[in-house]
Amino acid sequence: MDDSSSNSGSGPYLVAPSVDLRRGRRAKMTRPLRVRPSEPRDEHFVDLPTSVNASKTGIYFTTKRTDYYKGMRVFVTFPFTSAHDPMNSEYLAEVVRLDRTPDGKLGVALDLKMTVNMASKLGSKPQQ
Repeated sequence: MDDSSSNSGSGPYLVAPSVDLRRGRRAKMTRPLRVRPSEPRDEHFVDLPTSVNASKTGIYFTTKRTDYYKGMRVFVTFPFTSAHDPMNSEYLAEVVRLDRTPDGKLGVALDLKMTVNMASKLGSKPQQ
């Protein structure tokens, strides 16, 4: 459906160049992570994939799960060792990109929005 003779560059067939929206460099690193939905409307699950790459503001991983959608908000623990590790760092993140990998998995790109520091809230006791 490429009719370049009738396309003046301003019609519906104009293709915008792809823009890299990353705010930081990605480092290839394979680390375990835990991902779970943050919204009550999403069915609860716990996914334990391995990262492909990461930066200060994002993580990319592949998974066999198909529950993810663009705009989905999730809690992500990265890196994840165990549920009882006090050094776990949990973040609120948003799914910003989904793609199919050659091996049939789903590639998920997350934008880290903020740190959720549960440990400090649990460890502090009110003064009496």
